[in-house]
Amino acid sequence: MTNRNYWMSLVAAVTATALLTLSGAALAHDLRKFGHSLSAEDGAVRARDKLTNNRGYQSPHHIAATPPSGATSSGYPRYRLIDLGTLGGPNSNTIYPARGLNNRGLLIASAETAVPDPNCYLDCYYSHAIQRAANGDVVELPFPSGIDPSGNYSLAGDLTANGYLGGFITNGEMDPLTDFPQLRPVVWGLGYTVWNLGTFGGNSGAVNMLNARGDAVGMALNTIPEDPDFASFMNGFIPAATQSRAFLWQGSTLQDLGTLGGNDAAAFAINESGLVFGMSYTDTTANDATGLPTTHPFLWKNGQMWDLGTLGGVLAVPGSFAYGSWGAVLNARGQAIGTSTLAGDVNWHAFIWDNGMMTDLGTLGGNTSEALAIDDDGWISGRADFSPDSPYHHAVLWRNGVIRDLGVVTPCDNSTATARNSDGYVVGGLGHCTDNPNDLTYFSAFLWRSGKTMVDLNSLVSPQSDLHIEFATGINDAGEIAGNAYLPTGELHAVLLIPLSK
Repeated sequence: MTNRNYWMSLVAAVTATALLTLSGAALAHDLRKFGHSLSAEDGAVRARDKLTNNRGYQSPHHIAATPPSGATSSGYPRYRLIDLGTLGGPNSNTIYPARGLNNRGLLIASAETAVPDPNCYLDCYYSHAIQRAANGDVVELPFPSGIDPSGNYSLAGDLTANGYLGGFITNGEMDPLTDFPQLRPVVWGLGYTVWNLGTFGGNSGAVNMLNARGDAVGMALNTIPEDPDFASFMNGFIPAATQSRAFLWQGSTLQDLGTLGGNDAAAFAINESGLVFGMSYTDTTANDATGLPTTHPFLWKNGQMWDLGTLGGVLAVPGSFAYGSWGAVLNARGQAIGTSTLAGDVNWHAFIWDNGMMTDLGTLGGNTSEALAIDDDGWISGRADFSPDSPYHHAVLWRNGVIRDLGVVTPCDNSTATARNSDGYVVGGLGHCTDNPNDLTYFSAFLWRSGKTMVDLNSLVSPQSDLHIEFATGINDAGEIAGNAYLPTGELHAVLLIPLSK
């Protein structure tokens, strides 16, 4: 397979995974094997089983994983599992890599209604954004005035510390250029007031992140025709046929942030200082390696855009290739994380941008790594390959140039770290835990803390539940954990784990 064909197949697979992740879980059971081949733990997202070494790269200092000892739960809290349920449909799910759980105990998720979507555009049931309050109440987030919720979708893809939410809704109209539902970026305020931010004249847009002032960033289409592959990639893999532009919204109209020289851009994160992190094409010519124009991450503030470059390849993005570019990818210090291809565009490594420099975060000895989230103390959660001769990867933490292998829980082969709290507890996903990808226990979730052995979260639930937690998407400073769990009958539900000591 040529590099270009490989990357285009990767983009196509990420597209399917992104739509599944963003819009609900109706296809989770049928597409579980396919979707997780990219976004979770079975290790299948590789150009081939054995990739060539990047011989010019020097591995960073790293700390080896503590040898597993049979998934003991000794020394960890016990948790009460709360099922968020649905809006009448079969499935619900928390959203990753969204900032979906805050320190006030607010949790956002997507829940299916009882109304089928006969076309299965984003889901096979219309799904709506919900929020669970700290008192246990679950609220269905409202649609803007004039839009009928019964035949439309909504998704909350970001939750701030003080309760602002951002995401998108569909408006009941079809994009005639793509035959796909039109999306509109929305912000939900502190009293669930909802604002439809509009677009630059095009037929799609979404909010990716807000700060505590309610400033929102994302991408929106204009009316200028664009190569659909170029536009859709920059539009969060939502089908598009006009240019995608990065925007900043501060309560009035959308501000176009410009590009690095190409036609398309997207903004994915904003911090409290107003620093924006995104990505842009640098030209308009498709590369043989990826089928896309050269793509660089950028930082933007007060009208100035900085090109962050790459690690040698032609594709570098905020966040990860597997899970997407949004989420906790920029911290209060202005440190930004992402993933970049290396020279030749066969392998890719996680990076951090700090003090005006992009630094390769390296691997555990294998060929690839991905950075998924960074906290305000500079701890980075992600995953890395540990051998060029293995298709598997381990959850890792990076800080100050040191990579730490968090290991796995026997019998699983894969792990990915998704989030860390201020007490040093790390959560994430496990994969390849059985030989059959159709098993409901093929994936699982973990909890880890320094000095302790990684443990399967399911072993910490008390009383025991017949739900199987297959992925942990977040943990707050109170130790509450957000995730997704399978019912014995195969439906997927959003869940919250609350420490029994709370």
